[in-house]
Amino acid sequence: MASLSKSNQIATTKPYPWPYDASFSKETTALVIIDMQLDFCSKGGYITQQGYDVSHTRAIIPALQIVLHNFRDAGWQVYHTREGHRPDLSTLSPRELYRSRNNTTNIGIGSPSPLGGRFLIRGSPGWDIIPELAPFPFSPTGLDPSGDINTVNYPLATPEPVIDKPSKSAFCFTDFALILRNRGIKNLVIGGVTTDVCVSSTAREATELGFDVLILADACAAVSKEAHDAVLETVSSEGGVFGAVGSWKDVITAIGMQVKAS
Repeated sequence: MASLSKSNQIATTKPYPWPYDASFSKETTALVIIDMQLDFCSKGGYITQQGYDVSHTRAIIPALQIVLHNFRDAGWQVYHTREGHRPDLSTLSPRELYRSRNNTTNIGIGSPSPLGGRFLIRGSPGWDIIPELAPFPFSPTGLDPSGDINTVNYPLATPEPVIDKPSKSAFCFTDFALILRNRGIKNLVIGGVTTDVCVSSTAREATELGFDVLILADACAAVSKEAHDAVLETVSSEGGVFGAVGSWKDVITAIGMQVKAS
């Protein structure tokens, strides 16, 4: 069970109580959900066309729904990221285009997708965020965090920006850092996919920019458990070189304690 000290710090995270400066609060802390897109979480998407199984990336959806619900219900800030490129591929480097197609099928970013459109191209069906985690406010056909047609009312929730990025890190070639600083955010709770690529890249750059990062070990996923575990070990090494690691259950418990005390 999470332990939240009087100084606003989650005691159960590793390798240090998070955030390091005991500043866990509605005003300073935000949830960042990385790249929960159809291309990474659905059969027929980019991940499966690269030869990987989406069972790992889909397995974390229920946990992220619960975390998202709790942040919204308490009125804490939430951000979503979405990887994608212009249709003319002008935002995709030649090296990354080559890398994405360096497989036996020669299929990669910009190739035709079974989901419609093209892989990781803005506006294509696979580029969009999965409906189970649709950003708030919902579209008329959107889904609530339980997976049902939207009937949940979130009186405290604020609109959730989607950070469209042409790279792995949410900070690379975007205005994400500026938005966070202008809104007073210094602590980032990160979940999503994939742990070893976009989650890791975002966490690393965030710490370089001075943010304190908490990666949710049980609400992130890679295409293999080995890749996932290796990143978590690296993040928490050397005293927390790229932040701290913890459970989504402890985070929502801590939020609940703050709401109760307010």
